[in-house]
Amino acid sequence: MVKLSVVVPFYNVQTYALETLRSLRANAREDFEFLLVDDCSSDGTPEILERAERDLPGAVLLRHEKNGGLATARNTGIDAARGEYVTFLDGDDWAAPGYYSQLVTAAEALGCDFVRTDHVQFTGRARTVHRVPVGRRGEVLNPRDAILPAHRTTSVDYAYAWAGIYHRRIVDRGLVHFTHGLRTAEDRPWIWRLHREAESFAAVGLLGVFYRRGVASSLTQIGDVRQLDFIRAFDEVIEETAKDADADRFLAKAVRTYCAIIAHHLGAKERFEPAVAKQLRSLSSAALKRLPQDILKEALDSMDFERSERLRRLVKRSMTSAKAAA
Repeated sequence: MVKLSVVVPFYNVQTYALETLRSLRANAREDFEFLLVDDCSSDGTPEILERAERDLPGAVLLRHEKNGGLATARNTGIDAARGEYVTFLDGDDWAAPGYYSQLVTAAEALGCDFVRTDHVQFTGRARTVHRVPVGRRGEVLNPRDAILPAHRTTSVDYAYAWAGIYHRRIVDRGLVHFTHGLRTAEDRPWIWRLHREAESFAAVGLLGVFYRRGVASSLTQIGDVRQLDFIRAFDEVIEETAKDADADRFLAKAVRTYCAIIAHHLGAKERFEPAVAKQLRSLSSAALKRLPQDILKEALDSMDFERSERLRRLVKRSMTSAKAAA
């Protein structure tokens, strides 16, 4: 039986793919499989993956006929996964030797639905450790209890799918799948759904994933229209959370996070193409109008002056425009 399935999407990462694949080889076990998903790459990535399918123990190559984005590529891997546990790695990141064996050992010892881990972020030669914002380590907890408080960074803000491991029982419930077609912020509805609907989780101080930042081809570095999918992603978070039995508590956190992300993008609008920046303002204005206005007011009142004023100006302009149109 396959113990662990590692889902690894690749898209035009020929510069980094060999390092990623070498790290998988350093983690190979007879009961591990590596699902390499080529999301219709147009550089030398497909040839690299073809060689890996032959040379990497446990490798399974899956191909997309057209590019679907990270969320869709991950779903392709999840659907093919046979493991008792599932985890993820991006095609331009890497894992430390023996890390996945340690991760499985931790998950089996805890016996919970999912386990979250710390990670190392690196840009060039600089490396920094990022920790799961959960104070109690190595202890099985209720995921719903880790959503709040609204005004602090919590577990739902640590939305890295590859920083953890997920048991087959929640894979089969559909909790580990991503929203098809999301090009960015795909981890946000995913992490909220996990915390609302899974029954148990834990955080462990295990370092092993090395997350590469500053890649020129990464979507986080490109200011095109795909970046605006964060609106769709957070609309989904709001819609699903509003149906929860504890919506009156959880929506405060969801709305505040949505506002913070909108403010972040508006504050960095110079990196967007001009037409996309205009669309960002329009979509953000519409998103703020859709939010529960009493909760929105509380969220803006709780934020720092610069961000709250940026959003208040956007709300005010939209109201002025609406009156003028009437």
